[in-house]
Amino acid sequence: MTEPLLQPMNIGQAAQASGVSAKMIRHYESVGLFPHAERTEAGYRQYGERELNTLRFIRHSRDLGFSIEQIRALLGLWQDRRRPSRQVKALAQAHLQELEQKLHELQAMKATLQDLVHGCHGDDRPDCPILDTLAQPAMPRAGVEPAARANLRAK
Repeated sequence: MTEPLLQPMNIGQAAQASGVSAKMIRHYESVGLFPHAERTEAGYRQYGERELNTLRFIRHSRDLGFSIEQIRALLGLWQDRRRPSRQVKALAQAHLQELEQKLHELQAMKATLQDLVHGCHGDDRPDCPILDTLAQPAMPRAGVEPAARANLRAK
């Protein structure tokens, strides 16, 4: 049994049904990620089932952290029924590697911040190793964590 066809929706209804805000729908249209909607004689956008499915696809992709350009590529692959799945997998693996790098960077930032918080007395005295560390000249990312720890030990 096939699903009943949806009645055309305005942008607010499409936003609610897809989980993508009306503002983001307009943005996706403006950057060419999502096709411009058909319009009524009064100029209101109208969306159907195909557009809703595309918006849901975009929302799920954004929820996984894919960039606009990555989603553009994924949409092209999704719409090409003759594409090899290895292309989709390669794109997803590249994104996974990016996420792993970001996670590593976040873990390093967390460790540094934990050390800074632990080293701060948090009392009525004005000296603060957190502010002292933040006021130091910028260092390469890889060197931030050890330098911050060394700074705390010196206090």
